[in-house]
Amino acid sequence: MIKVTNLHKSFKKNVVLNGIDLNISDQGITAILGPNGSGKTTFIKSILGLVIPQSGEIKIRNQSINGRDDYRSDISHLPQIASFPENLTGRELIKLVKDLRKGESRESELIELLNLEQELDKKMGNLSGGNKQKINIVLALMFDTPLIILDEPSTGLDPVSLLRFKEFIKGESKAGKKVLLTTHIMDLVDKLADDVIFLLDGHIHFQGSVDQLLTTTGEQTIEKSIASLLQSNA
Repeated sequence: MIKVTNLHKSFKKNVVLNGIDLNISDQGITAILGPNGSGKTTFIKSILGLVIPQSGEIKIRNQSINGRDDYRSDISHLPQIASFPENLTGRELIKLVKDLRKGESRESELIELLNLEQELDKKMGNLSGGNKQKINIVLALMFDTPLIILDEPSTGLDPVSLLRFKEFIKGESKAGKKVLLTTHIMDLVDKLADDVIFLLDGHIHFQGSVDQLLTTTGEQTIEKSIASLLQSNA
């Protein structure tokens, strides 16, 4: 699905990505992990075309994304923090996105999944953080795409909504989608991820299955494994 070759990105003297090489499979759920400042966000933004690396190449489905934007229609992106016009309702936002983006929408399925119907006619400025996140999820995932990128998706979700959301993402993976997940919640990684990429200081320090991660570190949990990687590279 995604091939990254010798990717470099710096912001002035701050080196954020330092020669990243990756092959990310066509299916399954890959967790991209690392502490704050490790390069996760810059890497994701590079895939989305929101950050332009100084050198290197990203290919999606064997085609370089350099100088292109048409490939983005094959991506669903859930940002960690979504900024919404406070004077619009959730229903108005959904209609706006549907008018802008081509393809068959499945917002009704997601609205029901997240029990959101009663909140849709309220202005965004009057919604709780959790309900704003639910609308964020609907807007991000209501089109059927082969690649899904989730940035801290569990933020603000109540336990029932989080459980339903996890089952939805598992279903997307089983349907042949590729899911990239960034999160600091190791329980979410434990429940969802098939494999892990660990970024630190702009370098890849681990890529492999969850079982390989546990074997490599000699730990029993993902949380302890990540802590072990951090300590060994301190």
